[in-house]
Amino acid sequence: MKRSILVLATAIFTIGGVSTGVALVQIYQMDNFQKSLSIETLRLKTPQHSVSKFAPIKLGEIIGIISIPKLSVEYPIVQGTDNESLKHGVGHYVDSVMPGVKDNSVLSGHRDSVFSKLGQLKAGDLVIVQTGDGRFTYLVRTTRIVMADDRTVIVPTPTAVLTLSTCYPFHYIGSAPKRFIVSADLITQ
Repeated sequence: MKRSILVLATAIFTIGGVSTGVALVQIYQMDNFQKSLSIETLRLKTPQHSVSKFAPIKLGEIIGIISIPKLSVEYPIVQGTDNESLKHGVGHYVDSVMPGVKDNSVLSGHRDSVFSKLGQLKAGDLVIVQTGDGRFTYLVRTTRIVMADDRTVIVPTPTAVLTLSTCYPFHYIGSAPKRFIVSADLITQ
């Protein structure tokens, strides 16, 4: 009986240690990823060439920079929301308009990297997007949580709107069932 309890306790202790180790490695990797994106953003500061809202853009191409003053973050924006594109920054949903254009411009990022603090945004906060077409300042109107398959976040809008999207809950293990959405209105360009 004592041996069974000792084996069980050892197993539980080992599982706990391994789980803690995995979590620490993930935190270390996320921190390094964010630092590398910050360095990349500082190097770029503005797109290497003008990406016009009317020119075709290749997947993975850098189209601008997003700054969120309240969160003290600044990241490159790349064309596309596929996994490869999202490794390099915040992704622009290809079927949406470019930032600054009248309609819904949709940007997505991973919850465990570029948009890890997105849940801290509230109505009244600012989001700034710099592209080859100009500097666009948006005012956060609302935040909400929707199911992962909710397509209402990408519908056209009558005014210039910026929609930010990331998986939710933020600390969920595996494929998250919901999305955290930030809707912001263009106030200056």
